Amino acid sequence: MFMDDLIAGTTAERNALLGVPLIHKALRGEVTRAAYIEFLTQAYHHVRHTVPLLMTSGARMPQRLAWLRDAIVEYIDEETGHDEWILADIDAAGGDASAVRTGTPSAATELMVAYAYDGITRRNPVVFFGMAHVLEGTSVQLASQAAGVLRQSLNLPQKAFTYLTSHGSLDIEHTKTFADLVNRLDVAEDRSDILHAARMFYRLYADIFRGVEVAA
Repeated sequence: MFMDDLIAGTTAERNALLGVPLIHKALRGEVTRAAYIEFLTQAYHHVRHTVPLLMTSGARMPQRLAWLRDAIVEYIDEETGHDEWILADIDAAGGDASAVRTGTPSAATELMVAYAYDGITRRNPVVFFGMAHVLEGTSVQLASQAAGVLRQSLNLPQKAFTYLTSHGSLDIEHTKTFADLVNRLDVAEDRSDILHAARMFYRLYADIFRGVEVAA
C-alpha cells in the first residue's frame, strides 16, 4: 500500500519535525502565551490558503485522476472557515486578531505556502496531498494533547483552543480518508511526487515551528 510507503519514506523528516524544541516545550506546558499566539498567527497565514490550494489542485487535476475531484470538493466543504476559527482563538487568547488578519506571514510560512502553489501548478496537482499528509498527520499526533496541556499551563479558556482541539479529532477521520485515496493512485509518478512533496513539507513546517520560538 502506498500509504505505508509514504509513512516509511518520510521517517527521517517526520522525526526531525517532532524533534523541534518548541513542540517538546508545548507538550510539557512550557510555552508562553506569546509563543502560542505566534503559532496561531502562522497557522492562520497558511490555513487561509487551504481552500484556494484545494481549488487550484482540483482545477488542474488530469482526466485520469478525475475521481479525486469529488474528494477535493468534500475537503473544501470541511476546511472552509477554519481560518476564522484561528482568528477567534487568537482573540480568546488575548491577541490582536485584526492585526493578524491584515498582517504578513513569517518567511518560513510564506515559503511553505509558495512551495505548495508552485508544486500544484508546476509539478503535479497531487502535490497538495503531500502537504495534507504532513499537516493532518502532525495534527493527529500532537494537536489534542498539546491543547490540553497548554490550556492548563497558560490558564486560557477552552474557546482559545478551537483550532487545535477540532483538528486533533477531525484529522483522525481525514487520515483514513486520505489513506484510501492515495492507495488508489496507480501511477508511479504521482506517488513519487507526493512522497517528494511530503518530505519537503515536513522540512518547511519544521522551519515554521523554529521561527515561532524565535519570534515569540
